[in-house]
Amino acid sequence: MASVSAQLFLVLISLLLVLPVEAAKAGDAIALLLDVALSITGISACLGVYAGKRNEQM
Repeated sequence: MASVSAQLFLVLISLLLVLPVEAAKAGDAIALLLDVALSITGISACLGVYAGKRNEQM
């Protein structure tokens, strides 16, 4: 099984390959990578809060 960082790297590369050629400028690519990283961080934070609240109830 591949590590999580390797899977994340593959997902980011595949997202960059899907971008149209005219939109694949450096600024757009950086913005996309930051958006993906912040989205994953936000989802992980929400899951952590949910798991913490759930463990307190048990």
